[in-house]
Amino acid sequence: MSSKNAKRIIADQKARERRRTITLWTSVGVVLVLFIAGMIGYSRLAGTDTGPVTTPAAAVDDGTAFATGTGTVVVDVYEDFMCPACGSFEAATAPTLKELAASDKITLRIHPVAILDRFSNNTEYSTRAAGASAAAAEAGRFTEFHDVLYANRPAENSDGLTDARMIELAASVGLTSETFVSAVNQGIYKSWATKATETFSGRGYTSTPTIVIDGTVLTGPDDTVPTTELVTSTIEKAAG
Repeated sequence: MSSKNAKRIIADQKARERRRTITLWTSVGVVLVLFIAGMIGYSRLAGTDTGPVTTPAAAVDDGTAFATGTGTVVVDVYEDFMCPACGSFEAATAPTLKELAASDKITLRIHPVAILDRFSNNTEYSTRAAGASAAAAEAGRFTEFHDVLYANRPAENSDGLTDARMIELAASVGLTSETFVSAVNQGIYKSWATKATETFSGRGYTSTPTIVIDGTVLTGPDDTVPTTELVTSTIEKAAG
């Protein structure tokens, strides 16, 4: 073999090695891009807050709800603090449910969920409010805080209430502890709100308010929110 041919063969071999190297790193790059894209997609699917979940000690039903009353009939109410229909349900039917719970005729379990973040101009009001309600529950003031948030429910497509405003409203119902204020400002329970919402979805529920009596979803005619009369009659039947 001539020296010239030998040099050409060596050059060809080196060229092939370079092509292999380029192909290898291109493949690795594609895999990495797909992996990163998959992780981003997963994080978006899993929710906006993926930090450690701090579950309030007061939470029941797999850590998703806050209960009053000890009646044998269990009434679950899933609500979003920005939801207009939830506001209407609270005004019309919540007083009756509270009376039934206070007399231990029902166990009333309120589930704060966050399905309307997209209607608060990127402030995540639904998630922040649900998280703040968990902090209120930890302080023993869930019902009071829940009620004052609904009394001041912001309209959809607004920024919602700021953390500072929620803290002011909490103070108006006697909730002033530094632990609560810190939890709201730091968003301690936002991941809890995300998890509670995922549980809500995992149970097959898609809208708020969702009313469940002894394990059965209750709706009005044409899938409307049930009236107070329908709710109370259904509770009476469940009680026997």
